[in-house]
Amino acid sequence: MRQKLTVGSRGSQLARLQAESVIARIKEANPDIEVNIIGIITTGDRDHRIGGTLTAIFVKELEQALLDGRIDIAVHSLKDLPTELPPGLCLLSVTERLDSRDALVAKARLNELAAGSTIGTGSLRRTIQLMSYRPGLQAHPIRGNVDTRLRKVASGEFDGVIVAAAAMLRLGWKDRITEYLPLEYFLPAVGQGALAIEARVDDEDIANLVSPINHLLTRQSITAERAFLHAVGGGCRAPVAALGAVSGNKLRLEGMVASISGQKILRASEEGNATSAEEIGVRLAQRMQGMGAAEIIAEARSHENR
Repeated sequence: MRQKLTVGSRGSQLARLQAESVIARIKEANPDIEVNIIGIITTGDRDHRIGGTLTAIFVKELEQALLDGRIDIAVHSLKDLPTELPPGLCLLSVTERLDSRDALVAKARLNELAAGSTIGTGSLRRTIQLMSYRPGLQAHPIRGNVDTRLRKVASGEFDGVIVAAAAMLRLGWKDRITEYLPLEYFLPAVGQGALAIEARVDDEDIANLVSPINHLLTRQSITAERAFLHAVGGGCRAPVAALGAVSGNKLRLEGMVASISGQKILRASEEGNATSAEEIGVRLAQRMQGMGAAEIIAEARSHENR
């Protein structure tokens, strides 16, 4: 049995906390294991001007380190991990999801903010859902880590920002959340709130070490979400959201596809046995393609290639 484990992580405070939480779980299952963390700067870390809709900007360098053998596992925010992984790598384990919702950090609750208030977000998905819910507000692009974004609210540059609730909870900043945004209006990114442990497909020792921390209900939920994203043609600039929830042996999956202009917002749901999570995701994608999602995705891809 392997005695040492090298974990790759992005270098931010949040990424480090995420990696340390995974390490703690691994050590619970393997008390004698020696673990060290390597911080790796990704494309998205180097240039905050790059939009988060571009595939793999926060994971590519970590995946290369895996393939090169410099690290044994990579810890990611699951929402950053593309649905198609490089040959030789696999999604080995998924941690129990924290809070999947988006959160508002602002001077007041969303319904209490005056018309014209500026809300910072780096996500087109969030922008479109915000404009649909409160069309009188102004959404402005924002980059940087969570702390940087919160400082822009404190300084008055923005009246509020929308961030992942899970990020705030992991940073210990629950008391700074003004409001958890309702899922019926703000469906989260695929995988939001969960962590992904990526590894090499042929490394059985690592699989034996890390597989025990896989959280089955979260894995089933995100499997449906990622199957939906892949089948509907996501991964381009088109805003796509999904959230799976398991109750008993049933899995319910809700999805959203919107045009980049925000003029069209499609939502639908599908459910079935949780053991058929991938099938549920594909079924929902097919249903939404029939509702017009295929045209929305095609338009978004055309816009990207201009």
